[in-house]
Amino acid sequence: MLLPENITSVAQLDDFMSQPSERLQDFFRHLDGDIMIIGASGKTGPTLARMAIRAVKSCGSSQKVYVVARSAMDDLVAAGCQAIRCDLSDWEAVSRLPRVKNVIFLVGFKFGAEAAKSQTWAMNTIVPYHVARHFQGSRIVSLSTGCVYPVMHLSSGGATEQTPPEPVGEYAQSCLGRERMFDFFADRKLESVVHIRLNYAVECRYGVLRDIGEKVLQGEPLDLTTGYANVIWQGDAAEQILLSLSLAAAPAMILNLTGPECFSIRQVAEEFGRLLGKTPVFSGEPNGYGYLNNASKANELFGYPRVPLNTIIKWTAEWLQNDGPSLGKPTHFQTQDGKY
Repeated sequence: MLLPENITSVAQLDDFMSQPSERLQDFFRHLDGDIMIIGASGKTGPTLARMAIRAVKSCGSSQKVYVVARSAMDDLVAAGCQAIRCDLSDWEAVSRLPRVKNVIFLVGFKFGAEAAKSQTWAMNTIVPYHVARHFQGSRIVSLSTGCVYPVMHLSSGGATEQTPPEPVGEYAQSCLGRERMFDFFADRKLESVVHIRLNYAVECRYGVLRDIGEKVLQGEPLDLTTGYANVIWQGDAAEQILLSLSLAAAPAMILNLTGPECFSIRQVAEEFGRLLGKTPVFSGEPNGYGYLNNASKANELFGYPRVPLNTIIKWTAEWLQNDGPSLGKPTHFQTQDGKY
């Protein structure tokens, strides 16, 4: 896939991020059953849905791609998906969803979790239980988070799939709870599951790199206490999530998903400064810790992401210079105490 020199509009961004590779098209050609993306109206869902329907169309398959959310999804319907509005906290509503062979579960509640603890636990455990109960016999890709791991020191190379969970705070604890709801059924071989522990997907409107670039552009201090991170372009993340349907197992499999490098926040900020013509302002000193994932297993299975870090930084800097829109959702990636 040829990478564009720059990305200048939301339409171009959405089109590029959802472009299916030949590998994904071939995967869909041999995939049996329809696909349902639950929680399709969030940050990642629209990219996944567009990529899935484009892969289906390009390989001439007759598979349906359902998208499920509480809100309307007219743009995804226009792309060819079949939309179902559903209150996923209502078991009766979930039980009426069509049963499909392949499920991508994206529902989660994060920002504001510390102030809304009961809602956090309801969305991150009760909703997954409803879905796991209804879709027995299906393959399920459950989107999780690297926050279920302890914060890791840079010298560790990041958490691997063998690192024991040690969630800090209500959000991370409830995310481990989400995994356990699916595990309850997968352990009994009632469905096949793979947990995708992702951190962090990025694109021009959202993510760790956008957060760093905005602070550099606006001359705001950038706290370096959490001095390192790793990210993956959202289009690459979406493709690997869809390909992970082939990995669903009983008991559940775990797969870390992120980019191949742990990068320095300071160095990335300085690169943004060079591209934006600004001098970054820093505060604090790195303590060497952060939510760092080791994605060696995913890289072995799928290869390295197609979009490298330096390209994402360049695109994001140009997007900021051109006053491109934001999703308005800071990541709070510097958090180490689990309070979101």
